[in-house]
Amino acid sequence: MNAATQRGAVAGPAGALAIAVDEPAGPARGLALVCHPHPLHGGTLDNKVVQTLARAFVALGYTSLRFNFRGVGGSEGVWDEGQGEIDDALAVLQARRAPGQTLVLAGFSFGAYVASRVAARLADGRATGGAAERLVLVGPAASRFDLAAVPADTLVIHGESDDVVPLSATLDWARPQSLPVVVVPGAGHFFHGQLPLLKTLVTRAFAPGAAT
Repeated sequence: MNAATQRGAVAGPAGALAIAVDEPAGPARGLALVCHPHPLHGGTLDNKVVQTLARAFVALGYTSLRFNFRGVGGSEGVWDEGQGEIDDALAVLQARRAPGQTLVLAGFSFGAYVASRVAARLADGRATGGAAERLVLVGPAASRFDLAAVPADTLVIHGESDDVVPLSATLDWARPQSLPVVVVPGAGHFFHGQLPLLKTLVTRAFAPGAAT
């Protein structure tokens, strides 16, 4: 993301997983894990939407943690139909989350599916470390993967003109939960030309006094 980005690896269930860490200027208020889009369709930790989310969290004072799912870039292993990828995210958290550390989970497209499933496992105790403080899901792949139900304060952002994941699919997933969805007019799946707005939407939602 910039010259200060720390790159390394942690042990995962299918081998080493490449990670990238960005620190805020002052003491961190918590850890933000950002999950990238579909590994078989070019998704990596350097995806522009993922980087935008990482920048937003750093600006908010979080340590931003990105990683490559198994089989992507420097990460070992092979695609596991979305199941092993949940385990990858949990392994990264186990390696890098301090005991009791505040956690935000975020994801883009397929990564939003993974973030929702990780949040569910943390919340019901199937995974250790404690529940996430909040979720941010961008262009969630609701038409392609079975997203978990999420807390009422989850920030969901979707492009009006998304031609990869129809807005209607995300609304169908959100409707039974009475979950609001922030729709960006004219934006496609990758938010071309709208990344600064995407960052602003996230930072506003986490600003002191913002409605949740």
